[in-house]
Amino acid sequence: MSAPAISVQGLTKAFGGRKVVNDVSLNVQRGEIAGFLGPNGSGKTTTIRLMCGLLHPDAGEGKVLGFDIRKQGRLIKREVGYMTQKFSFYEDLSIEENLRFVAGLYGLRPARKIVGDTLEDLGLSSRRHQLAGSLSGGWKQRLALAACIMHKPQLLMLDEPTAGVDPKARREFWDEIHTRAADGLTVLVSTHYMDEAERCHRINYIAYGKLIAAGTVDEVVSGAGLTTFVLEGPSTTEAARQLRDLPGVQQVAPFGNTLHVVGRDGAALRQSVEQVAQATGTRMAGAETSLEDVFIQLMSASADHMQ
Repeated sequence: MSAPAISVQGLTKAFGGRKVVNDVSLNVQRGEIAGFLGPNGSGKTTTIRLMCGLLHPDAGEGKVLGFDIRKQGRLIKREVGYMTQKFSFYEDLSIEENLRFVAGLYGLRPARKIVGDTLEDLGLSSRRHQLAGSLSGGWKQRLALAACIMHKPQLLMLDEPTAGVDPKARREFWDEIHTRAADGLTVLVSTHYMDEAERCHRINYIAYGKLIAAGTVDEVVSGAGLTTFVLEGPSTTEAARQLRDLPGVQQVAPFGNTLHVVGRDGAALRQSVEQVAQATGTRMAGAETSLEDVFIQLMSASADHMQ
């Protein structure tokens, strides 16, 4: 089996005396789509920048694409496509002009042909003369992806690439990512969307600088050890009020006409839910724990680490 695309151990980075990344170890196999999840301010972006050579770690070591993150940052940058959260291209230049500028930065030759091939590959040819500033969110995202893959990187690092993009464009983006991963491209993508997390081969959850869960979606959900019940009926609002602070109840969340109740102590949770269901005339049923339930639980359990 080939060496992982990313293998880092003990990454630590502090700003102003506060550890933004705290002893993070991470492995991503070649050809894998790895999700990187966590609340705002959890250290995702800083970790990505450490791994692609844009920041130097205070502690820790590792390799990305076989290159040492401490000594060979410049070589890593040549083999990585990094897509930032914010659209970062010249809005008063056309799509083609932006890509020609990026081609120049990488020293790509022949630039005209490479840009033309990239425009065709990403379905941008018909809009090549359109100003970047006039593009919708989905087309800006497509331009950003084109710029990331034009130099044929081995690894894509995508930092919340679909924020502010409509559902159709998000789905098309993920279809594109899966197609390229099937051809051997490795992808590390941070996201807040649970449906996107579920499209990753493996996920990694970071909270307040520490990596606290990793594995497939099924492994992470199973490892959380949560039990979920659903209440349905006209009195779910009253049921929610009564459930709060009862034994075993850790999450109470309305979903349309139903109420999801989640907790670690399955026996205590069942007793509390049965009691409230009987008191409010609501119907109770078991349910599968969702990835969102798990992440809410992980966030709650980790919040005190910021103190």
